[in-house]
Amino acid sequence: MRIGIIGTGVVGQTLGSKLVSLGHQVTLGSRGKDNEKGLAWAGQAGPDGHTGTFAEAAAFGEVVLNATGGTVSLAALRAAGAEHLAGKLLIDVSNPLVFGPDGVTLDPGNTDSVGERIQREFPEARVVKALNTLNCALMVDPGKLAGEHNLFIAGNDPDAKADTVALLGEFGWPAGWIVDLGDITGARATEMMMPFWLRMMGHFGDAGFNYAFRRAE
Repeated sequence: MRIGIIGTGVVGQTLGSKLVSLGHQVTLGSRGKDNEKGLAWAGQAGPDGHTGTFAEAAAFGEVVLNATGGTVSLAALRAAGAEHLAGKLLIDVSNPLVFGPDGVTLDPGNTDSVGERIQREFPEARVVKALNTLNCALMVDPGKLAGEHNLFIAGNDPDAKADTVALLGEFGWPAGWIVDLGDITGARATEMMMPFWLRMMGHFGDAGFNYAFRRAE
């Protein structure tokens, strides 16, 4: 499968490397073709790893992943082009974190989410919120943690969510560990989990943990 990733940071590179290792062709997109991070990644990714602009990555991908920071995601996707996203599964991995002197806040938050804003602005894209509640190393290798732990998805299109679950299965996520939170408004809940996640990272001293929910017998 051809996959376009919007963003060349650690998350985008980690996802891209895993996808290449699984046999997919991947293009990482950035603002410019001369992006140093993208070029360095493509140089070590092998023949199935490429880099380009946001628009080139989106046009290349049969599936597109948004791995930019949530506060700049809309701008990056506008640069990618609505015509390159129409009809495609668009997995949004972003979080709208704002770091200030008084700690971490969200923009947007509470009554809106990046996932919802993306779906509103690109109505022909099949947006699914996923993979935004844990460290990128665990995104692509859930076996790093013993026992069952959970991922969350949200989106308006049932087929898009099924396709997302199938792709996550390639990463090693059993379908039974993935919790469907309903339509794209569920992205509010998962984005609002992140300030708590950051507190927990401070408590543990590293990012090697995840959420695990249990129901009473």
